Amino acid sequence: MNELVRDKAILEDIKAWENELQHDVRTDFQRTFNRWIHRKMDDIPNRLKKVFYEKVDESLFNLHSVIQNSFIQQDAKKQIILSARALNENIKEISDLHFLTIDQLHYLADLQTSKHRLYSFIQGGLTGTGGILLIGADIPLQTILNLRSIQMISMCYGYEINTPYEMMTSLKVYHAALMPKHLQYDQWNELKEEINTNGRKNYFYEGTEDLADIKNIEYLLKQIAKLSVLTLFKRKLIAGIPLVSMMIGATGNYHATRQITEFANKFYQYRLLNETIK
Repeated sequence: MNELVRDKAILEDIKAWENELQHDVRTDFQRTFNRWIHRKMDDIPNRLKKVFYEKVDESLFNLHSVIQNSFIQQDAKKQIILSARALNENIKEISDLHFLTIDQLHYLADLQTSKHRLYSFIQGGLTGTGGILLIGADIPLQTILNLRSIQMISMCYGYEINTPYEMMTSLKVYHAALMPKHLQYDQWNELKEEINTNGRKNYFYEGTEDLADIKNIEYLLKQIAKLSVLTLFKRKLIAGIPLVSMMIGATGNYHATRQITEFANKFYQYRLLNETIK
């Protein structure tokens, strides 16, 4: 198939996925839960909310920097380049990955997302064993795994993550991917507008750097609820093993990482194709 035809076919698939985001398929319980969250958040003084959001943003920025500069991430970057070089011998750095076709890039990204979904599944299963240390570390570990997965996807599509612009873009993708499905469409459009305006030209990020808000609170509450359920079920043993809590933890973390990596993959595919077809 002609490469341009294939690119347009993938763009159509992304548009179909984008249209699905517009449908609000929440249950009555989910709608009631969302209204309850908003009422409770309205009771909290704005000053306290602002401090909380600032601390969350600061933590995300620091985590992103630590992951990006870690030797594990540098080794992973080299592995991506080596894998890409097997497909095209002219590739020497991440930006050269744009010499590959979109299907080849998707293959590289899929290898990375499959690994991170597996890591998330295993980590969730370990959390389900009910250890205090593992339960306490679940949310930080999930954040690290999911931030790292977005960084890997970004690099697989040829976008370095060591500039302020790319760092903020990846964090905004993470922020959008965390949201409930019915809120992702607006965030998707904001991301599209930014890349359509800036493309690959910017080194520094010139937009707003505030990320955390009430829309992210639902994800955090779901994670806390999941940990509470794990604590309840950890005493229900099968052959001496808390299999029920382990499966709840593994399945919950797997689905969260799957949602985040799917959103990130669609975004970086769209971004690259949008630049290519232009």
